[in-house]
Formats: sequence, structure tokens, C-alpha cells
Amino acid sequence: MPRHTVIPSRVLIVISTVVVALVLLLASSVMATYDPAGAADPYLVAEYEVRSGDNLWDIAGRHTSADRDIRNTIEAIKRLNHLDSSTIHPGQVLEIPLASSS
Repeated sequence: MPRHTVIPSRVLIVISTVVVALVLLLASSVMATYDPAGAADPYLVAEYEVRSGDNLWDIAGRHTSADRDIRNTIEAIKRLNHLDSSTIHPGQVLEIPLASSS
């Protein structure tokens, strides 16, 4: 068998590997910007001062439309405010994601 048939096979493997790597890179960048809540534009937020008796579920419930999952809003609040848990305190000011108008 001529040697030149081996070189295109190696080139094909390298090209295939590069294509797969690029597809994975593109997919990971798309997933990094994907907001499963679909309701929160990261630039549209309101500030809310926590009052005695408040909890994240109630706060998120006041800011989540009926067609959205409240759990996604809670996670967005935690992410926006760098919260490791659902513990909040009176007087604490939270950024609350607002539903986009689109």
C-alpha cells in the first residue's frame, strides 16, 4: 500500500479531533450563558430590603410570574447576591431579577 494513504488518515483524525473540540467549546459557551429560568435578564434587577419574617421563597414568589418556576428565581437571587445558603437577615439588601419584557 502506498504511504500517502496513511497521511490522509492521520490528517482526518486530527481534523476530526479539532472539529469535536470546537463543537464542545461552542456548546459549553452556550450553556454558560443559558438561563434556565428564562425570566431573568442579568441586567434587570431591583433592590429589596429584607424585612423580619421574610424568606427567599416568599420574596421570589412576589417576583416570579405564574408561568415561571419559582425555584429558578430563588437560584438566581442566590447567584446574584453570592449567597451560599437560603439564610437571609432583616436589613439585608438583595438584588432581585426582574422578568424580561420579551
